[in-house]
Amino acid sequence: MLSLVQEKVQQAIGILQELDLDMWLTFVRETSAGGDPVLPLIYGLDLTWQSALVLTKSGNRIAIVGRLEAEAARRTGAYDTVIYYDQSFQPELLSLLDKLQPGRIAINYSINDVHADGLTHGMYQLLCKYLDGTPYLSRLVSAEKLLSALRGRKTKQEIDRVQASICTTFDIYQRTYEYLKVGMTEKEVSDFMHAQLDEFGVRPAWELINCPTVNAGPDSPIGHVGPTEIKIQPGHLIHFDFGVLQDDYCSDIQRVVYFLRLGEQTSPPEVQRGFETVRSAIQNALAAMQPGIPGKTVDQAARQTILSAGYPEYPYATGHQVGRVVHDGAGILGPEWERYGDTPNYLLEAGQVYTLEPGLAIPGYGYLGLEEDVLVTSTGARYLGDPQSELIVL
Repeated sequence: MLSLVQEKVQQAIGILQELDLDMWLTFVRETSAGGDPVLPLIYGLDLTWQSALVLTKSGNRIAIVGRLEAEAARRTGAYDTVIYYDQSFQPELLSLLDKLQPGRIAINYSINDVHADGLTHGMYQLLCKYLDGTPYLSRLVSAEKLLSALRGRKTKQEIDRVQASICTTFDIYQRTYEYLKVGMTEKEVSDFMHAQLDEFGVRPAWELINCPTVNAGPDSPIGHVGPTEIKIQPGHLIHFDFGVLQDDYCSDIQRVVYFLRLGEQTSPPEVQRGFETVRSAIQNALAAMQPGIPGKTVDQAARQTILSAGYPEYPYATGHQVGRVVHDGAGILGPEWERYGDTPNYLLEAGQVYTLEPGLAIPGYGYLGLEEDVLVTSTGARYLGDPQSELIVL
């Protein structure tokens, strides 16, 4: 069985052929101090001296590294040629380029996609210095489309890992529902969920301080914010945003619980209506998902559901990609707002994993946001795990 790094390197060569790019050059140094986001996919280790990972559309897989890292590069099994140096990187790079004579050389910079923008400005200047006076300097192009496809198109091994992280997230949620009681603070609930991370041997999908986000009632601040001393009270909506990092892949799931007031047998009509509206928005977004359509089309399906029901517009995108990090990939399911650049126009592709996470506030009760992780397939999209179809009432 191929390792994940071997799978992704092989996949990258296919994408180079698809995009008619002659070469992909990932140029790095001292990556423990801030590595290119693509390294975990195509190398899996840190690199120290100036190094280049070179893939070509003809199938070449070449690593140029310092002598002391040559054996580690070989052991990845992903590079059939490992070139090492002692004193200067430049001669080895120029020799390789002269041998291969590439036309378009993709390098890792991007205006739209942070995950395709791993080449630092200093390293770009250094690369330009190395290539000065050669024909290769004018052949540099952005690797944005290549990286968008490579991160987005999950292999079966990657999908299985995301699926496993979702299953663990569901298990922790179930334990949390059984633990919840009136009078507990948001912080107490968060501490319990943190203890579950340790018990399951996983890490939070984002910063521990706000993973989970726990919102109890209408006075709890919404967003990427840690839990407070606000206590759960009857009549509160309890909103969670939580995910785990397991075997290098993330989940990102939101759930909602309602605590009954004295004499209530079910949630109030306004709460139930809000829940059903958010559920419908997610279902409509899922139904709209097809390979080849722009993310903004999916966003519109969910956003219009919320607006048509008379609720305010939520101030964020309907969904983002999930993978090795919780906000992964390039394209989003979002509106054409300036802050999102061109990413709402990126087309959906089979193998991408997205969140669907519309939400709304119910005055007097709290925030009602749900989030499901879904897989784009060749024929549409499907949930990766059972969605919350009913409001949990305690």
